[in-house]
Amino acid sequence: MYDAGKIIPGLVVFLAVATVPIWYNVASGHEVAAPEIEKPADETQCVADTAYMRREHMQLLSSWRDDVVRSDDRVYTTADGRRYDKSLTRTCLGCHQSKANSCDRCHDYLDVKPYCWECHVDPKGGL
Repeated sequence: MYDAGKIIPGLVVFLAVATVPIWYNVASGHEVAAPEIEKPADETQCVADTAYMRREHMQLLSSWRDDVVRSDDRVYTTADGRRYDKSLTRTCLGCHQSKANSCDRCHDYLDVKPYCWECHVDPKGGL
């Protein structure tokens, strides 16, 4: 290595700069809590358990979209026999009535830009 005197310090500086956000958060000493979403007032159970919905809701919504558009399959049946419309606006926003207090809180926290609202209209007119 002819330029080891330049490469090694360059790598050290790069790693230091690239990990500044990590070290800054560790040094600040406080945790950032995940946002609380608006819970449905009149429902006690979602289409799936909370952990699953946090982890897999986008895949669930994508499969619902494909089922409805491609197969005209409009009803989702849970393992325990409950039936729901495969609908973002009627099923999901039927319980979580405010897009701003449900969807947007988590998506903003995670800096995720879903494309749901390119086709769907917020029933409360918030778009």
